[in-house]
Amino acid sequence: MDKEFIQNYLNEFANLISPKSEIISLLIQVKDALVASSEDGKKAIIAGNGGSAAIASHISVDLTKNAGIRCINFNEADLITCFANDFGYERWVEKAVEFYGDEGDVFLAISSSGSSENILNACGAAQEKNFSKVITLSGMNSENPLREIGDINLWVNSKAYNHIESIHQFWLLAVVDMIIGKTEYSVNPGIS
Repeated sequence: MDKEFIQNYLNEFANLISPKSEIISLLIQVKDALVASSEDGKKAIIAGNGGSAAIASHISVDLTKNAGIRCINFNEADLITCFANDFGYERWVEKAVEFYGDEGDVFLAISSSGSSENILNACGAAQEKNFSKVITLSGMNSENPLREIGDINLWVNSKAYNHIESIHQFWLLAVVDMIIGKTEYSVNPGIS
């Protein structure tokens, strides 16, 4: 039973991660948007909830440190609790975008369901501030609200949260590696 479960689990993941021309084209667009914004002296802002917030933290650091693209996320407990307390949970990311965002920035919005109210509201704030691009990553329903409001919309055709989150992270890490031109993957002791 366990063997069958893991075989099915891995087969489904392999199918989702297999290269599709539409996804490849979208990932190149994401890279181009991030590079263009950075070249204009702007930054990227990335946000999500739960596992998507963890992905946002990981990608923010890798974009900044490894790819040279300034990127921030809003995962500090004091910021979240202050803004959620003062503006409501549905509006805290929106308010953070209003306070920290600048015209020409790029916003990356991650929501597995594509229905997280706080992430949807943040996209609206990014558009109001004339961000150069709003990039969305979602899953579940193909017609989810997040997928319908971005400039570049990446969607995972799955209902499984762990698959959706894993694919989102994989795609964003591929963008980081594309920016830095990483073509060989080897372990270099002492470098993390």
